[in-house]
Amino acid sequence: MLNARERIDYLVDAGSFLESGLLATSYRPEDRERSPADGKIVGYAKVDGREVAVVSNDFTVMGASSSNVNASKVGHMKTVATKRGLPMVFLGESTGARMPDTMGARGIGSGDKPTQYMRTRETPWVSAVLGHCYGSSSWYAALADFSVMRKSAIMAVSSVKLTSMAIGEAVDPEALGGWEVLTGVSGLVDMAVDSDEEALDAIKRFLSYLPSHHNEAPPVHPVPAGSGQQAHRILEIVPESRTKVYDVRKVIPLIVDADSMFELKARFGKSIVTALARIDGHTVGIIANNPMSKGGAIDVDACNKATSFMVLCDSFNIPLVLMTDQPGFLIGVEGERRGAVGRVMNWMNALSLVTVPKISIIMRKTYGQAVLNMGGAGNADEVIAWVSAEVNFMDPRSGVTIVHGVKQQDDPGRYAELLRGMERDTSAWDMAGAYSAHLVINPLDTRQTLRRLLEVHRLRLSNGVSQHLMRTWPTSY
Repeated sequence: MLNARERIDYLVDAGSFLESGLLATSYRPEDRERSPADGKIVGYAKVDGREVAVVSNDFTVMGASSSNVNASKVGHMKTVATKRGLPMVFLGESTGARMPDTMGARGIGSGDKPTQYMRTRETPWVSAVLGHCYGSSSWYAALADFSVMRKSAIMAVSSVKLTSMAIGEAVDPEALGGWEVLTGVSGLVDMAVDSDEEALDAIKRFLSYLPSHHNEAPPVHPVPAGSGQQAHRILEIVPESRTKVYDVRKVIPLIVDADSMFELKARFGKSIVTALARIDGHTVGIIANNPMSKGGAIDVDACNKATSFMVLCDSFNIPLVLMTDQPGFLIGVEGERRGAVGRVMNWMNALSLVTVPKISIIMRKTYGQAVLNMGGAGNADEVIAWVSAEVNFMDPRSGVTIVHGVKQQDDPGRYAELLRGMERDTSAWDMAGAYSAHLVINPLDTRQTLRRLLEVHRLRLSNGVSQHLMRTWPTSY
């Protein structure tokens, strides 16, 4: 475990850190001698040669609690980052608001208002949860475009002690805000790792896919040797039968540049995979159905995950590739109680507002309203169908029973006859005939087709910059 200054040293390029507010202390005379830098170390640095603004919480100084002075330091970093186009990095570990500084009307009314928690996505924000994070550290983790967490850390609204007092019973820290809860249940954290160093490495890697600010295109990287040479393995991984499952996370690396897949929220909404990657050196965002989880049926968590990822990509000029193999939305009482209808429409609203290029690939099947959510029916700039693709209102096997009331076990012959009717006009060739698919391709040609289409749809007229229609969309949901 690293201390606050060691974390900065590990993250940034050697010798590049320029500290702001080194001599700041608590405004309370009795605390000035014990509050060096007032518990929050801030300044400017370079990460892989690019300027960033950094806030590192020093837990050894009054628990890195928030005060008038250090709130001004953080506010200054955010102001400069926004004006000058610098990503913001928050290294979190704090106890929350400092008392007695914040007690009373005068104290609680302080802060870098009115924009303290405003996100308009001019620059990327990243956050690491590296210890007990309450108050400001948890707020900035929730507001960040990417949050990574050390597995022994805790993040919550308030401390375990205060929470226990409030509800009158003992609280387990891991149950309150441990990594399994935050990555698998709430989805507020994108990734959990074992050490500070791994968390800081993840921040570096995330930033490598993004531009420094929203008015420039993402950086272009060299294409690693061997990229695309394993495409033949797609046919080994994806079963021909649409009822057999597979892990789409094994397919994506065969299509994108070698070793470029960087998955976000891997433990949350698992029937959808969201990942940053590169094709021909250019950053892309992947949204892929994963039949390995729930057969690829899209639940509420997967809707939230896909929507937030679209907001990220459109805000920072990253084209979207939607890889489709889904049986529809997961229906049921639990989903409806969690607002499934609204989540489906949030997704469609976001997809409609996306102004970066959108390319949809139908791999095996796509059914129902989710056809639209995954870019079909005119909701993507280009729709590619694998030769194995099938599109329909619902799985034809279910359709026979729903529409005609015939079950296979009751009347196999009649069921088979009606099933053939339900399966009519659903193939890739039928889609191409109606021009609802612009291209029908061999799965092995996916990478080269995507590379060429992304080249065509590059945002030349705006220097690679989208319209950012979702720049104020809430980061958390």
